[in-house]
Amino acid sequence: MSDPITVSEKQAAYRVLARKYRPSDFSGLIGQAPMVQTLKNAFEAGRIAQAWMLTGVRGVGKTTTARILARALNYKRGDVDAPSIDLTQPGEHCAAIMEGRHVDIVEMDAASHTGIDDIKQIIDGVRYSPVSARYKVYIIDEIHMLSEKAFNALLKTLEEPPPHAKFIFATTEIRKVPITVLSRCQRFDLRRVEADVLTRHLADIADKEDVEIDDASLAMIARAGEGSVRDALSILDQAIAHTNANVDEQSVRTMLGLADRGRVVRLFEKLMAGDMVGTLEDFKSLYDQGADPAVILSDLAQFTHLVTRLRFVPQAAQMDVSLSPEERDLGLQFSQQLSVQTLGRAWQVLLKGISEVETAARPFAAAEMVLIRLAHAADLPTLDQAMKQLETLRQNPDLAATPAASRPGGGNGDMSAGGGMTPHTLSTSSDGSAPTMRLVSNGPTPVSEPAPAPVTPQVAINSLQDLVALCDKNRDPLMKAHIRQYLLLGSIEPLSLTVGLAEGAPQSLLGDLSKKLQDWTGERWMVSLARDAVGETLSQQDEAKKLALVSDASRDPEVAKILEKFPGAKVVNVRLADAEAIENEFPMADGAEDVPDPSDDD
Repeated sequence: MSDPITVSEKQAAYRVLARKYRPSDFSGLIGQAPMVQTLKNAFEAGRIAQAWMLTGVRGVGKTTTARILARALNYKRGDVDAPSIDLTQPGEHCAAIMEGRHVDIVEMDAASHTGIDDIKQIIDGVRYSPVSARYKVYIIDEIHMLSEKAFNALLKTLEEPPPHAKFIFATTEIRKVPITVLSRCQRFDLRRVEADVLTRHLADIADKEDVEIDDASLAMIARAGEGSVRDALSILDQAIAHTNANVDEQSVRTMLGLADRGRVVRLFEKLMAGDMVGTLEDFKSLYDQGADPAVILSDLAQFTHLVTRLRFVPQAAQMDVSLSPEERDLGLQFSQQLSVQTLGRAWQVLLKGISEVETAARPFAAAEMVLIRLAHAADLPTLDQAMKQLETLRQNPDLAATPAASRPGGGNGDMSAGGGMTPHTLSTSSDGSAPTMRLVSNGPTPVSEPAPAPVTPQVAINSLQDLVALCDKNRDPLMKAHIRQYLLLGSIEPLSLTVGLAEGAPQSLLGDLSKKLQDWTGERWMVSLARDAVGETLSQQDEAKKLALVSDASRDPEVAKILEKFPGAKVVNVRLADAEAIENEFPMADGAEDVPDPSDDD
């Protein structure tokens, strides 16, 4: 009778799922069919590259693919002695390669070996033939971490390697790899695994491990993996340990700090309907049950994306097996009720709000403010609707004093018994487009107030010269120089300035000018760019005037005589003296004697 297995022996024998179910051949790689097909064709045609670059997010199988590729290059068994993609039967070198202990397969982590000395070891060793395998294969993981000198040292060997050497590189940051290295490699972009494919893969592994798990839990784990097989398997491993091999939806949600997907859908419904009391209560309930505020907003953003996608591709609801029945049915319903403008605005508010919540000192309060902001933003008209309303008021000024509910097309939704809008009303846009859920109120309709009178600026600015004078008054020579050198006048209106920019103008000039004007005048000026502005800057105008004066002075008979007396002399500048100043300095009253000629002897 054999001895019982102790706890320590069980722990020693246990391997995490990500390692236990690591693929050993190309058939086990899920979601990477294009790469496998390309390699199969290349091996069959004998067009085997000298170097490969594998790129993709973490956990999609870059290192595993590199080892399988090294195994395929060195495949050998009794009746086969050539590189092969068919690895169903283990070869002589397969076990050692997949376990990372083959002498001819050199694996290096560039994150911890970044210097040129590490690459020199590879360059020195690549000259020698393999000990037992067909090819000496160098696998460098996270190659983007190499230093610039290390990349340069690798280039020559990578371009002209010996026939017995192959290189396989893996990286998550392909943009950090020099183009000189990329141009010498055959590149494969390993894709994120789709949620439905990953769900089926997790279900197969759960069956092999005799783990009871429902479809909703598998879908949550697949979504949490975000396309990474390793991350999904790690979460599944954690869920099995958390529930003692009996995984249910509630336990997975608690473990991951996720919100109930069905409750997120209902939260979205109340949010779009304008039920702020119900929205904040549901949000507080989800938070009390352990859901992270940022995760709740992320789930809302994901559902917003789903609704928008179903508006254009309704059949996607049946194709995605990771969706719950509630998400599928209500997603299709909302896609027909909500306009694209409303969904787009909700997406923008949520996307910005997620980053705010993640960095906020009080995430719960920050998330509540995002929800309130989103509900109010849902009631704002789109740009085209606002323009139409303004045009209607411009054509019918009498409507400005009419309550909105009394205007033609001004009432959105059904009127409740109390005369106000019901908070859960599905309204229709005034332009007749798709219906839109809006935040409404049961309070009295506000009375429109008359438009304020146009503002007259306290400081009159009618030209660029006035701007220059304002710079002199406020002692800002730098802004004065920029105005003279780079600004082209477009138009000037009260508190509004439209200008063009000459070549070489600083990018921040318009913003700086707007801020200066607000500081100097105490009023907010709108400074906008006119790309079609023509003309000359003040500096160009002054230069043109100077050239004209110099030209006129050079043609003067007296000046011409002086220039003849001094060969090579020329007029470089002309200053016009003030006539009154000349009269004061040299009075020429009637009967006065002429000013004596300095050339006279007397």
